[in-house]
Amino acid sequence: MSNSGLFQHSHLVRKADRPNWSTIDTFRARVNRKHRLNLKDYDDLHRYSVEKDTFWLDLWEHLNIVYSVPPNAVTAPSQIPEVPIWFPGARLNWAENILQRNDDGIACTATGESNFITDYSFKQLRGMVREMAAAMRVQGVGIGDRIAAIVRNSILAVVINLAAASIGAIFSTTSADMGAQGILDRYKQIKPKLVFCETEVQYAGRVLNVENKVKSIIQELFSHCGLEKAIFLPSAVSGKESDLVREDGKRMQNVMTLKAFLASGDGRELVFEQLPFDHPLCILYSSGTSGPPKCILHTAGGVLINCKKDFHFGRDMRYGDTLFYYTTTSWMVFTAMLQVMSLGGRIILYDGSPFYPNIERFVKLISDVGSTVFGTSPRFISELQGRDIKPLELASFETLKTLTITGAIVSAPVHTWAQQAFGEHVYVHAPAGGTDVCCTFVGGARILPTHAGEIPAKTLGMKVEVFDSQGRNIEHTGEPGEMVCTRPHPSLPRLWGDTPDGKKLRETYFSMYPGVWRQGDFIVVNPKTKGMIILGRSDGVLNPSGIRFGTSEIYNVLEQVRFSSRIDDSLCVGQRRSQDSNERVLLFVRMRSGKKFGEPLVKEIKDAIRTSLSPRHVPEHIFEVEDIPYTVNGKKVEIAVKQIVSGTTMKPSGTVANPESLNLYYKYRDLEKIVGTTTGQKAKAKL
Repeated sequence: MSNSGLFQHSHLVRKADRPNWSTIDTFRARVNRKHRLNLKDYDDLHRYSVEKDTFWLDLWEHLNIVYSVPPNAVTAPSQIPEVPIWFPGARLNWAENILQRNDDGIACTATGESNFITDYSFKQLRGMVREMAAAMRVQGVGIGDRIAAIVRNSILAVVINLAAASIGAIFSTTSADMGAQGILDRYKQIKPKLVFCETEVQYAGRVLNVENKVKSIIQELFSHCGLEKAIFLPSAVSGKESDLVREDGKRMQNVMTLKAFLASGDGRELVFEQLPFDHPLCILYSSGTSGPPKCILHTAGGVLINCKKDFHFGRDMRYGDTLFYYTTTSWMVFTAMLQVMSLGGRIILYDGSPFYPNIERFVKLISDVGSTVFGTSPRFISELQGRDIKPLELASFETLKTLTITGAIVSAPVHTWAQQAFGEHVYVHAPAGGTDVCCTFVGGARILPTHAGEIPAKTLGMKVEVFDSQGRNIEHTGEPGEMVCTRPHPSLPRLWGDTPDGKKLRETYFSMYPGVWRQGDFIVVNPKTKGMIILGRSDGVLNPSGIRFGTSEIYNVLEQVRFSSRIDDSLCVGQRRSQDSNERVLLFVRMRSGKKFGEPLVKEIKDAIRTSLSPRHVPEHIFEVEDIPYTVNGKKVEIAVKQIVSGTTMKPSGTVANPESLNLYYKYRDLEKIVGTTTGQKAKAKL
């Protein structure tokens, strides 16, 4: 199968930065001096990073990792052969690294829909962490205990995480807008000792009372999971302490307000427990949209060194820079972005909807708060494009140097539009990694040219390859395959509750290619530019009549300007029911307000896909739907819809932000009733 269509939108959107200007160049020069090497460019540096263990020691020194005892080696064998022990002998504390600064410089700026802006200095943040950690210790929190939070993106979320880590406890956070079952599916597995709970949040101009949901969650955790205390946080709107700790006129047992919890502390000094590099730091979760979420256990040192590397090199972040990432506390990005403070930078904590009171205000805020790096989703960029919003007419963006678009596939049209919209001085890139590793596999490098829809670089230290089903490297052929990482790195995780030898971990990530990490993404490398394109999840790859291709190829066509002005969103899935001999491709589109769906548009879409890709890429049926399902982290829910239209009845997961939308797709399992036996896709499915 020819893949020329995959690269037809590839064109240069930004030239490489001048030599010796980037953080990558500085590091390359340092490595050359230290080892008397002659690494000339990024390719040389990347090759060194995946062939020599000394790279990780170079990185340790360059990133100024704070420690009390240095490592005595780079790696040592562990009970899990594929996951070595990193930096054995070293002793450090993650929170101490995040709080390296202790001055009046701004560490966090909290803002949101109400237009409030509150700055917290590094000195203030340390004081808040000291107070929180003291109360935790008085309440019996120790090394290895789990501390959970149902919390918005706020300063308290940061403080809780840092305080827990200072003690050596393991933290885990979910956003307050996640469904009760989704939260319980997570926290019932890890059995937290304490849980911090929001009782009231604000979103899209509405105050949402989540008291009943939170009560049901903590009662379940008290009854079956050994929860010792629940701490209710002040209102996100009024700041008032909650008084909902009563039931049937009596005060609930083992429940406290935050004020009472902090008052229980004894004022002791902040002590950073010195722990091994691979001491557990946090538990993140797989999406769980089609089954129970995996509890992914990350180490303190792995998250620290790999996330810090990603921000410093991939986004070119330096001391004093400001990161504004639109995220929830459920997403790995929240944990990852805390590393920016260890670089001496500031993070923006935004609480609420970017569309309220209007999207223009949010776009202007990016510039107003002095962002040097802004991170968002392809969906947000597509919304700006579809509404014909021109960022540079709203603000100067004079401090902005990097725009990161992540969380989902970024098509060439969206990438091109973003680069033009924010200006040539801004570096637009779309890194890809995963919650599984809490870092990136592929991403940005300002010293390389960037082509539309392509990711220019394999991340330093990550030996990324493209394998076919037989485990052969096919990246130089231009054929799509599985994205794998063939060399260990420090943020390889464990799974909570796994056996000591990592049986479940190995079955999940190493079973397809023994000894090799399989990420589960379908990827292709452009033989000409060497840029990489993520085509979708491997289990969501479309396979009509044995021809495999990714959903991103279809989205790439629909995100061209001629369609994006009419089509608000789309979802493409494969359907193969028990009675079907082959898989067919179904495309669902949601129209923009006032725009019409009908036969002319269906024909135009099919013709465009046929011309841009091939006749074999054309969906068999195209339908209009009222809603597209998304996770709370902003990812399209393709797999669950694929299972629904293929005949499986799905119980909506708490991670789906709009679970009612899944009900719209059940009718398509009876496809013949919708399209008829002779009229094909002429019948429009009105929902």
